[in-house]
Amino acid sequence: MQKQRNSFQLQTPSTIIMDTNNADDYSPIGSPSSPKLNNYRKVSILPLVFLIFYEVSGGPFGVEDSVNAAGPLLAILGFLIFPLVWSIPEALITAELGTMFPENGGYVVWVSSALGPFWGFQQGWMKWLSGVIDNALYPVLFLDYLKPAIPSLEDGFIRMVAVLVLTFMLTLLNYRGLTIVGWAAILLGVISLLPFLIMGVIAFPKLEPSRWLVVDFSKVNWTLYLNTLFWNLNYWDSISTLAGEVENPGKTLPKSLFYALILTVFSYLIPLLVGTGALPLDQDHWTDGYFSEIAKVLGGVWLMYWVQAASAVSNMGMFIAEMSSDSFQLLGMAERGMLPKFFSKRSRYGTPSIGILFSASGVVLLSWMSFQEIVAAENFLYCIGMIMEFVAFIKLRIDYPGATRPYKVPLGTGGAVVMCVLPGLLLVVVLVIAPLKVMAVSAAAIVVGLVMYPSLQYAERKNWLRFSKNSEHVDLHSSLTSV
Repeated sequence: MQKQRNSFQLQTPSTIIMDTNNADDYSPIGSPSSPKLNNYRKVSILPLVFLIFYEVSGGPFGVEDSVNAAGPLLAILGFLIFPLVWSIPEALITAELGTMFPENGGYVVWVSSALGPFWGFQQGWMKWLSGVIDNALYPVLFLDYLKPAIPSLEDGFIRMVAVLVLTFMLTLLNYRGLTIVGWAAILLGVISLLPFLIMGVIAFPKLEPSRWLVVDFSKVNWTLYLNTLFWNLNYWDSISTLAGEVENPGKTLPKSLFYALILTVFSYLIPLLVGTGALPLDQDHWTDGYFSEIAKVLGGVWLMYWVQAASAVSNMGMFIAEMSSDSFQLLGMAERGMLPKFFSKRSRYGTPSIGILFSASGVVLLSWMSFQEIVAAENFLYCIGMIMEFVAFIKLRIDYPGATRPYKVPLGTGGAVVMCVLPGLLLVVVLVIAPLKVMAVSAAAIVVGLVMYPSLQYAERKNWLRFSKNSEHVDLHSSLTSV
């Protein structure tokens, strides 16, 4: 397996890796912006906004547990304050490092560059597994919203078949191309958000602001509350794994993250304000699928069916966006020699066919888990990966202050450290409050990653598997000090 701290493509043998005046011309070896891959269309800003939106959110479906766990006041405050504490710092780090390393693999490349390939591989394994666990949630939510209309989807053989069919159809869409996925995300986003705007108009005369202030601290389920907030407002970095597919990433990626952040926050707050302000509170009813019941009370059966359909298409959007991120991450890792070379093969549509297949298989295997178990398990693995990202962000600032950053967080190194303190403490809290079952399963997954890396190296030495070896990839430090 190729060992390297970081790789940039040299523009000429005697010049630095990236020209400050031509940052958008940077094209890492093996990325889709290399000449041999120019036939594939790049993702523009509008599809990218909705891909990020679906990586992170997909609408208010799944936020009901925040009201169930903590009541209206804490739920609303959570979706106002949590983006400031967590989402904005994560999005800023993604914008800086994603434009500094605009290639497929994203956070794997960041951690490899700062901490070495071993930790980069561990980052890739944990974040990929977290993403696959996350994707296993969407068939569960999809079927939960359809259960009132189709009771046979509650459990049993029909539910299992429905999961398989849905997974196959959405996997096929991913296979057909990232451009198609991006424009499909726009269409699905409009369909899934429109009924909540209509609910807001209908509910406006019925709103009673005093209902938003209800809270009983003695009954707050802090574990469920924090897990729900964290799950609904993280994964901003996921889009980085397909940065090599983005058109003009130095400008497009930061703008897309900004617009997606605004869209995500409003997609949560408006339905929460409507649902908690227009109807008397029955906290126990606030579980998965409750927005369809609110829609029925406010607008009638037609609006309930629309919300259920919106949930279905929202989960479709989240599934295809997450699978794109997961599969292109595997492709990027293979291009850097971290995974066998066959992971870097593309279909005729430019998509990572082997990565899609592996990601889809993981979703099917994990679909048996409950909603709460899936959220807790993915959050645990995600937190460990994010800690390494924060460390990589600070270390790259310290070690390579002169490296070209098409977008740079407008803070010095000290300010960057301070920015990471609160999110870092939050990561520790989420790890500590995880159930013992989740800790045990996650620890087992981490051990698998620790064993997998030397095993793959051994397989390479024995020539059992082929790995990419790009001689043009150079170390970041040596390239910066060679001029």
